[in-house]
Parts: sequence; C-alpha cells; structure tokens
Amino acid sequence: MLIVLLVGASLVSACGTAVKGHATSPIFDPGTAGGLPLNHVPSGLRSGVAPPTMTVHGGTGSPADQLATQAVEDIEDYWQATFPKALSGTYRPVKELYSYDSDDPGSPPICGQDTYQEVNAFFCPRGWLIAWDRGVLIPTAQKYFGDMAVPGVLAHEYGHAIQRMANLLDSGATVLMAEQQADCFGGDYLRWVAEGKSPRFTLGTGDGLNRVLAAVITSRDPVQKPLDDPTDAHGTALDRVDAFQMGFTAGAAACAAITTDSIQQRRKDLPQTLQPGAAALIPDGPIDEPTVTALLAQLKSIFSPKAEPAVSYAAAICAGTQSTTPVSYCPSSNTVYIDLPGLKKLGEPGDEFHDFVLLQGSNTAMSALISRYVLAVQNGRGLPATSTQTALRTACLTGAAERQIADSPSPSIPLSSKAIDEAVAGLLANGLAAADATGKTAPAGFNRIGAFRAGLTSTSVDSCFTDFPA
Repeated sequence: MLIVLLVGASLVSACGTAVKGHATSPIFDPGTAGGLPLNHVPSGLRSGVAPPTMTVHGGTGSPADQLATQAVEDIEDYWQATFPKALSGTYRPVKELYSYDSDDPGSPPICGQDTYQEVNAFFCPRGWLIAWDRGVLIPTAQKYFGDMAVPGVLAHEYGHAIQRMANLLDSGATVLMAEQQADCFGGDYLRWVAEGKSPRFTLGTGDGLNRVLAAVITSRDPVQKPLDDPTDAHGTALDRVDAFQMGFTAGAAACAAITTDSIQQRRKDLPQTLQPGAAALIPDGPIDEPTVTALLAQLKSIFSPKAEPAVSYAAAICAGTQSTTPVSYCPSSNTVYIDLPGLKKLGEPGDEFHDFVLLQGSNTAMSALISRYVLAVQNGRGLPATSTQTALRTACLTGAAERQIADSPSPSIPLSSKAIDEAVAGLLANGLAAADATGKTAPAGFNRIGAFRAGLTSTSVDSCFTDFPA
C-alpha cells in the first residue's frame, strides 16, 4: 500500500552509550525549523553528482532506479559514519538492492514477497536487502512530494536494518515500536541532509521539509477500530510526525530509546477520546449552519473573549486586511466571516489512497474556522493580528480549543484521532489554522505542527499565550 511507503514520519539512550545529539533550538522559533535556520534552498539531487555504483538486481537504469540507488548510497554513507558513534552493535551495510515494476504481471517475487501490484518499498532481514517499486511508487512519490520523498522512503526502510544492527527489536517489540523507530531514524538522516552535509542531496527547511512532512502524514494508518490492537499499527499522522521530528531534532539515541511504553506515554498527553481507536467509528460531522453555530457557542464558553466577535455569512469585507477564504477574521470590525459553501468544500473527504490527495475531512474545515475565532480572542487581549508569532499562537490556540472540545461531555463537533489527523494535514495543505489575519502562515510546517501539538496536549488554553508571547 502506498501509505506504507511515503514516509520520511524523553531523550535517553537505550544503549547506555554517550552520544552527541543534535543541538536543539526552541521548536517554536519562527525563524527555524527543528532548530535549523529557515531556508528555501532547492531540494533534491545535487547537480553534477556522479552516477551510483551499487548493483541493483532487476534494475533498468531508469531515472527512478538511479534516484533510489543514489538515496541508498547516501543513507549508507550517513549510517556508516554515525552508527558507531550513536548506537551499540555492529554496523552491517545493506548491499543487496532490488528493483521491480508493480504494474508488470511478470514481476518476480523478492525475498518471498509477491511484487505484482505491490506498490511498496521494503527491507527484508532474511535477505538483508532493500527493494523498491520503480513502476508506481518512486514516480508517484516524486510527483506528489518531490524528489526528497524518495530518500525519505528509503531512509525509513534502512531504519529497519539499523534496528537489527543495534539489537533494538527484542521479543517484546511491537509493530508500532518498530515503525516509530524507523520513522525516527529517517528523520535523523534527513537532518544531516538539511544541514548541507550530504554529498548527493539538499533539503530546504522551508517548503522542502514541508513536503517531506506531508509524505510522513500520508503514511498514517487507516483508522483503527475500538477492538483493534493499538500496538499492531504504524501510528496516526500525529504519531508519525512526532517520531520523525524526534529523530530530526534529537538524533539516533532518541530513536533507539523509543519503546511501546514511551509511545503510549506520549499518547497519554491527549484526551481519551483522541486516542487511536477510542472514537474511530464516529463519522465526520456535517458542515452546516447549525454545526457552526454550536461550535462558535462552545468556543465562547472556552475562551470567554473580552469582545465576542460578530459572525457574518456575507462576503468578507475588511479595510486593510485581505480575506482568507473560506473563513476570515477582520480585526477592525471584530468580525468572523464564513463562506459556508467554501467551508464545506474545504472539509470534503478525499480518497487519499487512490486519488493521492492529502488527508482531508470535516475537521480540516472546522480547525480553520476555530483559528479565525481565536484571532478574535487574541485581538481582545490587545495582541497583534498580523505577525508570524500570531500565526503560531493561533495554531496553538486552535489545538487547545480542540482539546477542550474533546474533553467536553457535549462536544459541538465530533473529534477523534482521525479528526486530529485531518487538522494536522490541513496545517501543511493550506496552513490556515496556523495563519494570521492576512493569511500569512509560519513558513515551517515543522513549527506549525509543533505549535498545534503544544495546544492540543496542554490542559490550559493560557499556556499558548505563555509559549508564544507578543
């Protein structure tokens, strides 16, 4: 399945080895992404890079094969230097590479795995090999997420090899733990690329990293049912981004420290209703005027704004501030404008697994609406309506509001882990839930998601004003 592939995504070493982690800057600094200065360098293969040298069984020398092989060679260079410093165990590089075309009925099995219609990339420990689908997976990843999605996919697969080299998978290991560690190791490698140290690839910390994060979100599991084993899964979008960001900011030792218990501990920061499987069967709610009215009433109860904003379903008119359709906030008139048909369109679910669109649903729309209301809350406190700091505070307050709604005995909108994934995807797809009154959003999706998570995991909405002061 495509979702398994498009992945990049407590800091105590599980191996007892002293390591030097990444220097960690505040994740909320709008001038950085994961502690690195924000930049917009081109992302992808450097010009003039020599052709790859590794042998690819079944390869055709196609552009997809060439890019994938360059990625594996680059990932191997990174781990050959990093593994002895960061992890215990014996480094054993993956030398066997296989390429296949999932569209070809004659595509041969690899390591006992049928490859026809297997749109995938995988690590096989029995053959100590990595295989990829050059026919569908690699070109699709490039088309929708850019060339750096390919090193992201293969860094995750190489992460599964790293787990075995470091003896991290004992008899108690779960699928969730293994996948989260691999996401984390992928983030660790991509940090090295973003630092400009890769001889083959570059990764901008602005749009380039945003697109990698979008690929990580696409790797989320389908919604679990209440009786499903939560550890027999790859994780929600929030889980996977969290693991990727942990590797990106804290390094391999933090990845090795991930256990099933530590993942569950992270999840305990969320209300019970937002736990995977807890409310999985609750469908997306309608996007209509009664729902909007109920949501606005609950937001009033949560925030008690000093000056409650007016609400208009007419076209947004605001002197000095452009509209942010389908929902806008005008500071000068303290009015929230709602284009209801446009809001419905923003919340229309897409078939992410067949139409290759980023996850979208009713909470993509509702989180955008909440973000315009919390701008009014900030305006009532005398805070500026237009700045990058305002945009991040807005993301935090949107997350805080959704937590309060989820904790409510009578929520105005249905919220579940899937609904939160819809909001997280929206932070990257349109950015409105992390935008100021003019629609200017924090450039780094890394920070947008971090700010939203900060609000979502806090029991007090006031923490957002402390974390993001004027």
